[in-house]
Amino acid sequence: MSNVTGTDTVWMTPAALAALQSELDELTAMPSDEAPQARVLELRELIRRAEVGTKPDDGVVEPGMRITVKFQADGSVETFLLGSRDLVRTDGDIEVYSPTSPLGSAINGHRVGEAVSFAAPNGATLEVSIVAVTPYA
Repeated sequence: MSNVTGTDTVWMTPAALAALQSELDELTAMPSDEAPQARVLELRELIRRAEVGTKPDDGVVEPGMRITVKFQADGSVETFLLGSRDLVRTDGDIEVYSPTSPLGSAINGHRVGEAVSFAAPNGATLEVSIVAVTPYA
């Protein structure tokens, strides 16, 4: 799992929260000298910071939203869920992009209709238009 630190909330699906709680329950049931204490602390922090549920349908790009973008260079359209792959459990119906990825960080906080440029991992500068933003249910 990625190292998630800070004081901000962390959006996750109800299934992801349940999985984290189950893992924590298993670890805390172990004798304390056998349980990996760093993982126990990480799980407690993630659960404490968990934000679970549907985001408001306000058109703002943020973790927990289903985003559709159009790439300006070729007109292709892509839809994905913005969130941490480690903290999101989907039915495999949608790709998950991290808010810290180049595209995720570029569009986070923007609204439908806005165009955003970002540096792709290959070094190319890409521009996308935000076509749709809806809560992931």
